[in-house]
This record gives sequence, structure tokens and C-alpha cells, in this order.
Amino acid sequence: MRIGFVHTVPALAATFEADLQQRVPGAAAVHVVDADLLARARAGGVDEVVQQRLDAHVAALRARGVDAVLVTCSTLGDATERAGMGPGAPVVRVDAAMAEEAVALAQQRGSGAPRVTVLATERATVDPTTGVLHRAAAAREVAMTVEAIVLDEALTARAAGEQDRHDALVAEAVVTAARHADVVVLAQASMAAAAATVQVDVPVLSSPTSALARVVEAARGTGG
Repeated sequence: MRIGFVHTVPALAATFEADLQQRVPGAAAVHVVDADLLARARAGGVDEVVQQRLDAHVAALRARGVDAVLVTCSTLGDATERAGMGPGAPVVRVDAAMAEEAVALAQQRGSGAPRVTVLATERATVDPTTGVLHRAAAAREVAMTVEAIVLDEALTARAAGEQDRHDALVAEAVVTAARHADVVVLAQASMAAAAATVQVDVPVLSSPTSALARVVEAARGTGG
């Protein structure tokens, strides 16, 4: 099995490499890291240039013979779906499986309109993440309330290299959100480790595990 990855956060390459080896020992990973894609999306949205560059990365990975591609940046979620159109290895958006799981869990736990709170460190991620949640809810015919909270301080801390402060801020936000939500969703894959340090009474979902499971499933579907 050969999985292609497109990352906009360089540190995620090692994380997904390790997780892939744990899930499918001996699988090969091909990583593309392009931090400038996220920087451009922050500054001006996911414009035509961002889409074209993502399309080029996906095409290059397909040309290298990968069985499936995972784009690990949730800000590029909608662009990922567009990049996956047409022939070639399937392309998986990082938050698709998480969104489906969030809706299913919220429906089980919520009375009336279930409540999902999205925590994000990237403002540019709010629309793609809430959008995929609403589409997943519509597919299950669930009337769901989605609230988004942006943790600007956590992003600033991470950008300054203060990972411990970033993690503490994310963990604090998870505890607060869990008081009034049926499910808490973490928009960035980079938030997963921080959330794992707290225990709350509602499900807290992050994307890496479910996304990796989906891309492995997609690869096996192509014979990988």
C-alpha cells in the first residue's frame, strides 16, 4: 500500500507517518509539505491559485503511483473535494469521516436539535468545517446546531513555538465547550494531542484517526 499525503503544517508529516505504520505496518507514505498554501488561504481565502497548487500536488502524487491521497489541512477541505474529481487515485479530505461521526453521535446524545461545538485555531477553517458538518447532518436528515469558536491565542502560541501554551489553551477550551455541547469537534488535526489530555463527559472528535482509516480504506478499494 502506498499513501500520498499533502500537509500544510510540517509537523503533521511525522505524525501521520507514525500512525500509518501503526495501522498498516510496511505501508509506504509519500509526503508533500507546502506551508505556503495555508499562509495564502489565511491571507486571501482558498482562491484559484491555492486550488491550482493543490491540484498540482494531487496530480504529482497520483503520477508517483499512490493508491490514495489524504490532504491533512481542514482549511483546504472543499478544495480537496474539487482536487479529487476526475480519474486517478481517490482523494480524501481530512475532516469528512469526523463530520459523519460527529453527526451520528450528536443525534444519539442530543434531545431536540443536537448541539455540536467546533473549536478551531485557524479562522479560515470555520466555513469548510461547519459546512461539511451541515452537509453530513442533511444527509442523515438531522436538524443540528453548529457553533464555532476560534482560539486565536492558541494559534499565536503555536506560531511562537509555545506548544505547551497552545495545548493548554486547547484543553481549556474543550472543557468549557463540553459543558453545553453534545459533541465537540476539533477543526485542526494539530489540536488532537492537546485534547487527549482532558477528560470530559461528551465525545471530543479529532480528524487524524478517522481520516487515516478512511484513506486506508480508499487505498484498499483500489487494490493497494
